[in-house]
Amino acid sequence: MDEMEEELKCPVCGSFFREPIILPCTHNICQACARNILVQTPDAESPQSSRASGSGVSDYDYLDLDKMSLYSEADSGYGSYGGFVSTPTTPCQKSPNGVRVFPPSVPQPQPQQHLLPQPGSLPPIPRNSCITCPQCHRSLILDERGLRGFPKNRVLEGVVDRYQQSKAAALKCQLCEKSPKEATVMCEQCDVFYCDACRLRCHPPRGPLAKHRLVPPAQGRISRRASPRKTSTCTEHELENLSMYCVQCKMPVCYQCLEEGKHGTHEVKALGAMWKLHKGQLSQALTVLSDRATEAKEFLVQLRNMVQHIQENGVEFEACLVAQCDALIDALNRRKAQLLSRVNKEHEHKLKVVRDQISHCTVKLRQTTGLMEYCLEVIKENDPSGFLQISDALIRRVHVTEGQWGKGTLTPRMNSDFDLTLDSGPLLQTIHQLDFVQMKVPAAPMLQLEECCTQNNSATLSWKQPPLSTIVVDGYILELDDGNMGLFREVYVGTETICTVDGLHFNSTYKSRVKAFNASGLGQYSKTLIMQTSETGLPPCDIQSIGTVAWFTFDPASAHQDIVLSNDNLTVSCNSYDDRVVMGNSAFSRGVHYWEMTVDRYDNHPDPAFGVARADVLKDVMLGKDDKAWAMYVDNNRSWFMHNNSHTNRTDGGIGKGATIGILLDFTRGILIFLINDEQQGPVAFEALEGVYYPAISLNRNVQITLHTGLPIPDFYTTGEADPTGSVC
Repeated sequence: MDEMEEELKCPVCGSFFREPIILPCTHNICQACARNILVQTPDAESPQSSRASGSGVSDYDYLDLDKMSLYSEADSGYGSYGGFVSTPTTPCQKSPNGVRVFPPSVPQPQPQQHLLPQPGSLPPIPRNSCITCPQCHRSLILDERGLRGFPKNRVLEGVVDRYQQSKAAALKCQLCEKSPKEATVMCEQCDVFYCDACRLRCHPPRGPLAKHRLVPPAQGRISRRASPRKTSTCTEHELENLSMYCVQCKMPVCYQCLEEGKHGTHEVKALGAMWKLHKGQLSQALTVLSDRATEAKEFLVQLRNMVQHIQENGVEFEACLVAQCDALIDALNRRKAQLLSRVNKEHEHKLKVVRDQISHCTVKLRQTTGLMEYCLEVIKENDPSGFLQISDALIRRVHVTEGQWGKGTLTPRMNSDFDLTLDSGPLLQTIHQLDFVQMKVPAAPMLQLEECCTQNNSATLSWKQPPLSTIVVDGYILELDDGNMGLFREVYVGTETICTVDGLHFNSTYKSRVKAFNASGLGQYSKTLIMQTSETGLPPCDIQSIGTVAWFTFDPASAHQDIVLSNDNLTVSCNSYDDRVVMGNSAFSRGVHYWEMTVDRYDNHPDPAFGVARADVLKDVMLGKDDKAWAMYVDNNRSWFMHNNSHTNRTDGGIGKGATIGILLDFTRGILIFLINDEQQGPVAFEALEGVYYPAISLNRNVQITLHTGLPIPDFYTTGEADPTGSVC
């Protein structure tokens, strides 16, 4: 009940309603708060003809009165007619709910008096007073009855009383401004709970207040409970009880109102009857609102789960980002090591070349210096004949040695600079451009079955993206098998959403599927569509289906979350006691098709349903409950056919463990037939079937079923002639 507390608080004072009155706009306000927010208007702007009270204003009259609404400069609170407020120099106050409240226009009580005057001692309402609703800001001119013209909300007062009584916590002081303290006494006359400090300040034991009786809070609670409920009386005739209901004015009235007042010509009904009628209407409205509240609670659970998923995904994504950046750093470090190795090799090569040249030049210089010193010593000799004997040889050696120091000998063989420049610009630019790409792989396309058809040996397929998908798609890939249940192969890659494939085999059954792709990768495949080409020489869409069989399995993508598949999606069971639906992974639109299902487990006499369904069938109810499925449900004794929750053709004969259920779908005649243990169960179940259908089944946890496909048509059945005009491609 804590959520209800705000409904029980006055929009002006922010406390629980006390003696609430109902304004014509149906909002409630405390009677004392209503007196505090009254605004006095000039006589010129309040003609007697426009005055009205709460009890005599219809919805239509109130719209006219609403044209006189008063607003402040910001249209956010109460205002006045220029300077006609009763106390213009006194600033307005704000209630706990933020509503601007003007002080009353009557003189304030003396300090020694009680802050809550006794009933009957309230000063009169000034003439030409106007009250503005604190919630919708509609204004209303009061008549001579003042606030007594508004009906009192006894129901709200009773709800507030019960709510306060239901609070088991200690009673709080009603006059503490901040952090109310625990009440110590209650005044029976004032009906107010006080703490010690507020009692001494607001309820001193002197003067008229000395005669008031103060009791403990618990006793005051009991006295409140024991106080009799006041009887609602007419606001026009205060001595008359409300006993009738005016339908036109939508308000309770008394007998005197019918005889003398304006309700005499209105339609009236008994108060009790209208009370029961409106209670019923409120209950119905609450049922709808309760459903919305349930949806809101489920939505909040979804949002809270989303918060948890966001946190989990955030941690996972952060770890992935760190791993990706670490991988980039590792790759950069490896490349750095490779580049450093190249620099070291270049460094060693340069040093080796220079050192070799230094060694070679040093040896040569030593030899040259030795020759020069020897020649100088020879020149010093004074023996001409001896000198001439060796001079020619020395001259040749000097020339040869000098020639060895020729061009290029004294030039460095290696440059000291490194002729390597790291081209880091593209990498830096790539790093600066490194960012997140908000793109995922596309969702599985939806085949537009109404536009898919075959004609002679050609097949036309059409598809589209799911309606709510906003993921960018760069193109599509269409795949077909070889017409003999072989491997799929790509037959089209492009941006178009419709494709016609020519050159197929006649009288062959092809399986087709399509997927989308974008820069992030390939998306999921669509559902597989089985299409059969025409027999040679027959008109378009004229299909001869004898001898052709279809192979398929249960489709995990279409199954309810409680469905459990095994045995290569051929065996199905369920985790729930409620019926859940699963469909086959192939759709049929032509030909004659037959498949069987065997009962592997059958406990507690459940009633599984077998049949065909549209792609958008409900998955959480029994097959055949909606208008998207055609089914037979069967228990251990009998069976029924069901479509759109209509049960027909009850037939004796049920199923048990080991039973076989056959389903025969003949598009040439547009009929659906069921068999149990190779015997036809009842008459033709459904007729005039056209369009695209999926094999389907619904079951609960008491049943396990195994699917058998690729079966020939039963011998007892003779296929009918195809009807080209009634076939759907």
